[in-house]
Amino acid sequence: MVSESSAQRQALRDPDVRLMLEVRDDSAGAFEELMLRYQNRLVMVLMHLVGHRDQAEDLAQEVFLRVYRSRKSYVPGAKFSTWLFTIANNVAANALRSKNRRREVSLATRDSGPLGASPIEAMVEASSGQMPARQLDKAEMRDIVQAALGSLNERQRLAVLLSKFEEMSYADIAEAMEMSPQAIKSLLSRARVNLREVLAPYLEHGHLPSSAGE
Repeated sequence: MVSESSAQRQALRDPDVRLMLEVRDDSAGAFEELMLRYQNRLVMVLMHLVGHRDQAEDLAQEVFLRVYRSRKSYVPGAKFSTWLFTIANNVAANALRSKNRRREVSLATRDSGPLGASPIEAMVEASSGQMPARQLDKAEMRDIVQAALGSLNERQRLAVLLSKFEEMSYADIAEAMEMSPQAIKSLLSRARVNLREVLAPYLEHGHLPSSAGE
């Protein structure tokens, strides 16, 4: 067997990479397993990027179709999730361009799961630096999340989603977004500043600014 690079050896420790290698060898079962593992996660990220669940579900199917079509040329060199979300980033960008980059985005949000607040909700709380004295109900938190995410540009939003939903490292996000790790670090830093600016009127006055998300 040809000797593998250190990057390939590291990638092969990822069970999803091993599944993708089975897909490369035309294993339908392995492809179905990857879809089951990533379908909901992929739809969630795409939904926050394009604004509509129905479109996100369609785009997720396009992502998986591209994965399958490119299976024969697949070479393990990174985590499978990094490779998958690189494709998802391109698919979402194409979809947004086809809509003439309309700035009005209707962001759908999910309810908190059985483990409590979603990663984005937790991020919003952490980014605020403080929390209102009263307890937030679910609908109120949903509005805050919608306004906070809507205030970010597309690149900031994707970086935040990959960081908080997928728990990707700077290096993995950089590879998925075709940027340097330092640029991703700066992008996330600016996103946190923007989030604090959007949240400040709520924390100070008890309501979201009317311009949030515009």
